[in-house]
Amino acid sequence: MKYLRFEDKDKTERYGVLDGDIINEIDWDLFGDYMPTDITHDLNKVNILPPCVPTKIVCVGLNYKDHAEEMKSKVPEDPKLFIKPNTAIIGHEDTIVYPDHMSERVDYEGELAVVMGKRAKKVDVDEALDYVFGYTCLNDVTARDLTAKDGQYTRGKGFDTFAPFGPFIETELDPTNLHISTYLNNEIKQSSNTSMQIFSVPTLISFISNVMTLLPGDVISTGTPSGIGPMKKGDTVEVHIEGIGILRNHVG
Repeated sequence: MKYLRFEDKDKTERYGVLDGDIINEIDWDLFGDYMPTDITHDLNKVNILPPCVPTKIVCVGLNYKDHAEEMKSKVPEDPKLFIKPNTAIIGHEDTIVYPDHMSERVDYEGELAVVMGKRAKKVDVDEALDYVFGYTCLNDVTARDLTAKDGQYTRGKGFDTFAPFGPFIETELDPTNLHISTYLNNEIKQSSNTSMQIFSVPTLISFISNVMTLLPGDVISTGTPSGIGPMKKGDTVEVHIEGIGILRNHVG
């Protein structure tokens, strides 16, 4: 089932369940029970918002072997974690703002993101998926020159607009075998499968929840495959994930 958050023509924030191009509006206590309504909307006539507002986005670096090779880095023994602030969040079709006052190279990184549905603290691997609400697309936008200069990721990955995600949260999905690709101006740049991840989704949830408590709506971005590269103003970037859909953003 695909859940989304959107604005109607009156700019009122609403939640819905997607059926083809029709949104069935719901009354929803986020990540709890919901009540269906008899109100429907045309998907093409609403403004799609980021599907939730997490307290934090926990990202994983070097979680595909081919990307580790691309970056000339050793395969990590444990997941390499960093956090993006929720002020970096934008939604589908929103604009990634190029910070040209600081950076000369901004890259795309298409990733599968996990949306937590329950509070998770010190979770066992075997129980980890019980805490998941669903999955979505995320672009881990990165000022590559700044991460190299700083030696850590906070500035280079934390700019406003550097965490586009959405457009939907898909709840009925097996995260272990999904095709993932990234397109820049309709040209494919990344193409891989989540089966190539070094650390699986359950392993990541368990590991992270033993470091920090994950709250409902928090997002884990599970790393990017090889093929990263720069974007420039005027570009359009799309993250495609099997079973979820397409996250499209523009660079300005």
